[in-house]
Amino acid sequence: MKYYTEGIFEKLLPYEASHLILGAYFNYYHNFKGITKRAHIRFENRDWLGIQSDVRARNALYRQAVGETTEQVLDLLGDRKGDPGVWKLTKEYFTYEVKNFNTRNIAETFYNSVYRHSHQGLSADVENMFVHATATYREFKSTEPIYFSFDVDEDLKFTFKSILRRYKFDVQWEDLNRDLEYLHQSFQECVNIRKIAATTFRIETIKSIFYRNKGAYIVGRLKSEAIIIPFVIPLLHRESGIFVDALLTDDRDVSSIFSYNRSYFLVDVDIASEMVDFLRSFLPLKSLGELYNSIGFEKHGKTVFYRDFLRHLARSNDKYVEAPGIKGMVMHVFTLPSFNVVFKIIKDQFAPPKQVTQEEVKSKYELVNVHDRVGRMTDTHMFQNLVFDRRRFSPELLEKILRDAPSKIKITGDDLEIEHLYVEKKMTPLNIYLQTASPEDAEDVINEYGQAIKELAAVNIFPGDMLLKNFGVTRLKRVVFYDYDEIGFLTDYIFRVIPEPRDEIEEMSATPYYHVGPQDIFPEEFPRFLIGSPTLREIFFRLHGDLFSVGFWREMQERLRRNEIVEVYPYRTNQRFIVKYQ
Repeated sequence: MKYYTEGIFEKLLPYEASHLILGAYFNYYHNFKGITKRAHIRFENRDWLGIQSDVRARNALYRQAVGETTEQVLDLLGDRKGDPGVWKLTKEYFTYEVKNFNTRNIAETFYNSVYRHSHQGLSADVENMFVHATATYREFKSTEPIYFSFDVDEDLKFTFKSILRRYKFDVQWEDLNRDLEYLHQSFQECVNIRKIAATTFRIETIKSIFYRNKGAYIVGRLKSEAIIIPFVIPLLHRESGIFVDALLTDDRDVSSIFSYNRSYFLVDVDIASEMVDFLRSFLPLKSLGELYNSIGFEKHGKTVFYRDFLRHLARSNDKYVEAPGIKGMVMHVFTLPSFNVVFKIIKDQFAPPKQVTQEEVKSKYELVNVHDRVGRMTDTHMFQNLVFDRRRFSPELLEKILRDAPSKIKITGDDLEIEHLYVEKKMTPLNIYLQTASPEDAEDVINEYGQAIKELAAVNIFPGDMLLKNFGVTRLKRVVFYDYDEIGFLTDYIFRVIPEPRDEIEEMSATPYYHVGPQDIFPEEFPRFLIGSPTLREIFFRLHGDLFSVGFWREMQERLRRNEIVEVYPYRTNQRFIVKYQ
């Protein structure tokens, strides 16, 4: 590249830098799609561990690509790497090259990441980064639809057979006629409950299949002139062949599948904005950022979130407040009442008995980001050097933040910059929810609480601190874990029974009379500290009493050590055909 850094052609240096970043983006996106396309083959071969490995590989791909590209760009620019004028021109060249891309928005986010990594400690740079959208979030409209379209025939089995035939697999169906009958019955129930005429609708299904863990999902919608209804067909594959597991047309089930508490799908995407538009047509309460996350574009989802946040700040004037709930020993949590997220800062010092370090806490959050969240661990965005308007912090809140995390706060005039923090979707802490819940709702969320612990165990996660205050209740009344500083892999723990005391002295001892190792867990102690209310404790014991014995935990450990992928369905069990019709 010396040709461009010396002599009369030195002016082309920004052009060359922009194309270096562009070429790296092309390579990243090619690899991204390659990993995604493997999901179809892995599903055909029932390679569930391979699918999970690909999810982790795809998550790591972006960071690796940005790191390598940053080094190459800085090497190219040499002693001009700190010249704002060079970077301004580099962005202009990049903007010109990508303005007609079908993935322009994703490419701009990639550029932002390289720029940020090239300028460590920098906050958002409006002039040299794509902080605000360059146009509408839509890249451009494709020349043909991204979905198949089907008339709803009076012969519903024919309609469903036409849909399934569009999706080709190199393996057999277990019993296609049986599945067509189940789809017919389930669809008829849907239209009967809603009192609609099925033949006034069309069925539109996205051409790409959505893959996650053991499931493959045909995702679509029922559409008429007046209404849009979700339409999702989950497929599973066992040794006897592929089969339809359910037909999901309920908002709650489909919203749960695309929840921010679940791992991202492996789905082949050409024009991300069109897929997001399609999904949003029947998931209107999901933000654009959440939907980009769900199809694997996590970094662009973060970009979209930040843009939404800036727009919201410009339209609002309320002040940040401390988040409701029992104050944590590790995190200081605050929120903006009018915006549906919380901001979490790691404190500089942790009160006893916490013994983790700040780096360990960061590693726990990183673990959750790459692990299967199974709908029970909330997604987070990590921000560095995020700037807030100091005037929107009350003196009391500002004093507390400066007391808890002074090393991470920098105040310059009206700017308050936080060096490192996490952003999560706002939920109602479970202990607060239960204070005003009806008996029916209380039983529902206590059942959800136990189910959350079991589903986390199924993906090899032990929450550590399982107190009610560390779980939240979502809009759909699902219970989700959000305190990660003590999580670990379930298989790393030793679940023990408390030994019988050998004499009266041991029996009356105020401290344990037996050795307790750092990884030892005694499930029979759980009733003493998990739930204070006797009524709620009785409900929990009735529904999930097996959590109080070592048997459940040891059996789950053995299943995990055999590399078994424990099935956890992202929709209600009573929607499964095997439950509804058998």
